[in-house]
Amino acid sequence: GPGSGKTTVVTKRIANLITKGVPPWQILALTFTNKAAKEMRERVFNVLDSQGLHGRGLTVSTFHAFCARVLRDWGDRIIGTTTFTIYDTADQRSAAKAAIRACNLNNSNWKPASVLSVISSAKNKLIDVDTFQNEASDFYAKSIGKIYRAYENILRGNDAVDFDDLLLKTAQLLFRDEEVKQSLQDRYQYLMIDEYQDTNHTQFVIADNIAKNHRN
Repeated sequence: GPGSGKTTVVTKRIANLITKGVPPWQILALTFTNKAAKEMRERVFNVLDSQGLHGRGLTVSTFHAFCARVLRDWGDRIIGTTTFTIYDTADQRSAAKAAIRACNLNNSNWKPASVLSVISSAKNKLIDVDTFQNEASDFYAKSIGKIYRAYENILRGNDAVDFDDLLLKTAQLLFRDEEVKQSLQDRYQYLMIDEYQDTNHTQFVIADNIAKNHRN
């Protein structure tokens, strides 16, 4: 629960690993918000400074920022580009509105926020548009599937991804590309996740694939 010391455990474990001789660049610490990542980074470096240690190469990041970095390096293998734009909430809403219009559906019946919520939920369960459409069995799901398809076409046409794509595409990349998976496993020998209980399925798959060999 809150205040029980979860972040303190992660922070001190990172410092302890570095004290024991683990290179900082082999350590990956992930959390969920920019604020939490900034706080953890500050706490880690304060502990290291107090012990006369350095943390050069240490990665302390949110899941989304980490995945964006992975896709900037390897994205051409899964989305065909490494120079994509990341759509913010306003961009996503505009794309959803355009997708609904492209499907000849009414914005008053199909609210962009509601549609985006369903698409986001699907992506966080590793359900891409092909899987979603294949599994759609009623009018509502089939309609959402059409909008999902149009929405994805708009994103790809604009060389863009949304926040959930950062996770989904990284998970798919780890599934499909052994070289990328091996590279990340070799680089990050120690993986820590603050607030681990908040991981969704896609985030779990990313963490599991990175930690699968060394299990640290």
